Amino acid sequence: MRLIFFSGLRPLNRSGIMRDAIAGVTLAAMNIPQVLGYTRIAGTPAITGLYTALLPLLMFAIFGSSRHLVVAADSATAAIFSSGLSGMAPQASVKYMTLVCMVALITAALLLLARIFKLGFLADFLSRTVLVGFLTGVGFQIIIAMLGEISGIPVNTHKTIEQLQQVVDGLRQVNFPTLVISALVISSILGCRHFLPKLPIPLIVVMAGIGASYTYHFSDYGIAVIGPVPGGLPSLNFPAVSWDELLKLVPIALSCFVIIIAQSAATSRVFAVRHHERVDEDADILGLAAANTAAALSGAFVVNGSPTQTAMADLAGARSQMAQLVFAGIVLLVLLFFTGPLQYLPRSVLAGIVFTIAIGLIDFKSLRDIRSESPGEFNLAIITAVVVALVGLEQGILLAVTLSLLRHVQHSYRPHTMVLTPDNSGRWLPISALPGIETEPGLVVYRFGADLFYANDNRFADEVRALIEHAPTPVRWFIVDAGAMTDIDYSAARSLLDLCVDLKRYGVTLVFGRVNTYLRADMNRHGITSAIGDEFIFSTLHEAIAVRQQANT
Repeated sequence: MRLIFFSGLRPLNRSGIMRDAIAGVTLAAMNIPQVLGYTRIAGTPAITGLYTALLPLLMFAIFGSSRHLVVAADSATAAIFSSGLSGMAPQASVKYMTLVCMVALITAALLLLARIFKLGFLADFLSRTVLVGFLTGVGFQIIIAMLGEISGIPVNTHKTIEQLQQVVDGLRQVNFPTLVISALVISSILGCRHFLPKLPIPLIVVMAGIGASYTYHFSDYGIAVIGPVPGGLPSLNFPAVSWDELLKLVPIALSCFVIIIAQSAATSRVFAVRHHERVDEDADILGLAAANTAAALSGAFVVNGSPTQTAMADLAGARSQMAQLVFAGIVLLVLLFFTGPLQYLPRSVLAGIVFTIAIGLIDFKSLRDIRSESPGEFNLAIITAVVVALVGLEQGILLAVTLSLLRHVQHSYRPHTMVLTPDNSGRWLPISALPGIETEPGLVVYRFGADLFYANDNRFADEVRALIEHAPTPVRWFIVDAGAMTDIDYSAARSLLDLCVDLKRYGVTLVFGRVNTYLRADMNRHGITSAIGDEFIFSTLHEAIAVRQQANT
């Protein structure tokens, strides 16, 4: 495994350094309030949000390859482990933080294994459709979780349905000053996001909230504030848990691992393509492993390649990891000198920021596009979203992976099949392969749109037999357009050999056209070439049709 350090920074030049330094300052202004807000999702002390943007950012800059990916706290992974750990220890407690750090360490180990065995391709097993559905479900789950703090209604459960029920039951307990502050924060952020996207409005509302809380003593009006926030650098510690606890944490870490692989790979690809660059996915996985190791040892929580923060960095003009290093430098200054004022920050301000983050996770445009282009995939996205929001994130991850794989298997199990038929001008056009369809009297040219394997070989054989048995005239030539086939497994080969025997009994000559090198090798190995006859297997469809015409002349 060859290591290349700081590939996300090089090459550097003076103008690029200045541009990225300015972008880093802007990124810090926009993201520091957000990483504080993510701690409300994670159930950790506010200071841990700043920790996620310190050593983890540095580690990814050293080991990663993407020039654009911002690795820090992320709402999806924070929601996953907070949901999984909610029953194991009280949130923000010492025990809870130990478990949180161990989840990050196990996630780092899984990422390291993925790098060693070059498992970056696993990202491809989460389709964009179910990923949109998953993030939509996460968004709704977070929105419901924030309703209590936005309104000042006490909520003491971590289950989404119960949270919603407690908010509804406690409507008479709404703290109106808290609700007003939340409404101002949410409306300001959403309004500026639309009309003034470059304005660091989250930072402005945080500073305004701290100033107003300090001046007018918000806590005297029942408005909850963060309270004292310890400053200084994080201490490095190894999280120690029992063997039983470790086993319970593995599924949680595995869920985080899947989302990190999928989101980070997709995000780095998008921005690499946008800027005409190449990205080494395996190097990024190593960078993510190093970042999560740093998070675990420095008292932070799982970090991820964040799509929203990466988009913010790109909008700010960042073109290398130098901007992220400047971001980390500013976080360092905040930790050393400016944590004192954070104690006056109203919790409703952070809840409002998180609420707007959750709204951003719901990709209405993509959902609308999926619905108009592929209603079946839209249903999969909605099912995933509902399971994530109402059942749980880990179950949602499992369902997302399962649905993605089933979607792929469904395409292979029920591929598009067609028969070439003549139109009024005599040209051959493809139509659905239905019994009773023929190409010409005595001829059927048939296309099967997938590889032949154990799950669809009977479908192939049954459809061939049905086309022959129901043809208007006796079929003497059956030509298979194998352009979509690259592989035949053992089970499919047995079925095809049985079909060859049946077709010979019916007096039908079987011909294969558009057979590529790989398919031809499989046909030779399984004895299919011998059964059909080498003279009836061709690399083009034109040759396959020509052999029938020559036989009839």
